Amino acid sequence: MLKKFITLVSLLSATLCFAALDINKATEAELDSIKGIGPGTSSKILDERKKSPFKDWQDFIGRVKGIGPVKAKKFSSEGVTVNGADFKPAAATPKK
Repeated sequence: MLKKFITLVSLLSATLCFAALDINKATEAELDSIKGIGPGTSSKILDERKKSPFKDWQDFIGRVKGIGPVKAKKFSSEGVTVNGADFKPAAATPKK
């Protein structure tokens, strides 16, 4: 019985480690826990978020200096979302 309980607790904690973290709801400590987001970037995110919540990934990328599609993709792969959505790169525009 104890083994089953320990296994269940281990599985639940592992699941929580991979839970999505919404950029519009995350605390400074939660943002700092994401690989690639340090204190400087988290403060930029929080400052922009105070002005208004991020609408989508493109809004996030456009408003937070130093964040581009490459970093957005990396953050998304680590479980970060914007309004519950994963990052999807913008479609390339055809050249004329």
